[in-house]
Amino acid sequence: MTDAPLQHSLRPATADDALCLGVLAMQVFLDTYATDGIRPEIAREALGSYAPATYQRLLQAPEVAILVAERQGHLLGFAQLTLGARHPLVDSTAPAELDRLYVQEPFTGHGLGRALLHAAERESARRGASLLWLTPWVHNARARHFYAREGYADIGTTWFEFEGERHENRLLTRPLTPANAR
Repeated sequence: MTDAPLQHSLRPATADDALCLGVLAMQVFLDTYATDGIRPEIAREALGSYAPATYQRLLQAPEVAILVAERQGHLLGFAQLTLGARHPLVDSTAPAELDRLYVQEPFTGHGLGRALLHAAERESARRGASLLWLTPWVHNARARHFYAREGYADIGTTWFEFEGERHENRLLTRPLTPANAR
């Protein structure tokens, strides 16, 4: 059951958001993927991928868009896009990847994820993308159900690799047009 919508605002991220983006991303990553606890491989991945300096670089990249949901100056979640990102299973001349859609756990179930996803779809279509794709972890059932409800098609298996480990993901896609970007 979904709780009542949470009052929030959406906006493009700025360089001033890098610290909070990194911390929120690390928290959501660990909550999602470190379900058996923290081990060195997970710790290195979290510290490397979600450092504030990483977000400083991403925010300067013209092909990257990050949209944030906030309330009273507090970051609640964000969507990170890469325009033009390609994948062998994605058959599109104008793709965009939804790299991350992260909502801090206390704020899930209030429509923030849906609002961020729809904003990411609109931003992708506005920038010329005709298809949005993403790769949720196969064991993240909540995310996979969410995207299925939002009209994303599961088109196959892909793998996320780090530290010599392979983790199965599903590749999900949704065509975008200005008319269907919600």
